[in-house]
Amino acid sequence: MRKTILTGLILITVQLLNAQINAITDTGDEVILYNDGTWKYLNDSIINNVAIPVNEKEFSKGKKSTFLVKSKKLNVGIWINPKSWNFTKGTENDAFEFQFQKKGDDLYAMLISEKMQIPIETLKGIAIENAKSAAPDINVIKEEYRNVNGIQVLMMQMAGTIQGMRFTYYGYYYSNSNGTIQLLTYTGENLFNNYLDDIEEFLNGLVEI
Repeated sequence: MRKTILTGLILITVQLLNAQINAITDTGDEVILYNDGTWKYLNDSIINNVAIPVNEKEFSKGKKSTFLVKSKKLNVGIWINPKSWNFTKGTENDAFEFQFQKKGDDLYAMLISEKMQIPIETLKGIAIENAKSAAPDINVIKEEYRNVNGIQVLMMQMAGTIQGMRFTYYGYYYSNSNGTIQLLTYTGENLFNNYLDDIEEFLNGLVEI
């Protein structure tokens, strides 16, 4: 049963992250392109209405995070607690480079990496618009910029209903000249607060190499 739920979560999450793409018109406007051939201006979205706050706290990897999972695509890695987390590599057909699961629990994560540099505000817009295609009631609960092990990331927490189930996504978004990563955790909305410390410890293992 747990394996079936995990597979469903992965498929739903990958669908969220790959449902649309962004593009720039010949006049310089950013647009979202949908799979059905329709499109909309990125600036029409709710995402650009409020300035994103900056958290002045410096976040760093936990003392128990002693194993470094290295990306083969970009100069990044994730320090994890090997006693708490399992991980597997994605195949060439998967959108994610690595997927993770907290041992014995319904808390999941994935690292999605690509070599194209994408402005963080644009990446945020893509993530929200993709999520809305599967969960029309998706809502951004919290967002802020953070300094994590010396790099600035966007933290974003979203919640919505997918196939009658309430999910919470909590992740870091980061891009530099080498490419872009999305480090995402996800679980049932009713379980989120119980896992928050584990989520923060996991995400704060993100480092540049």
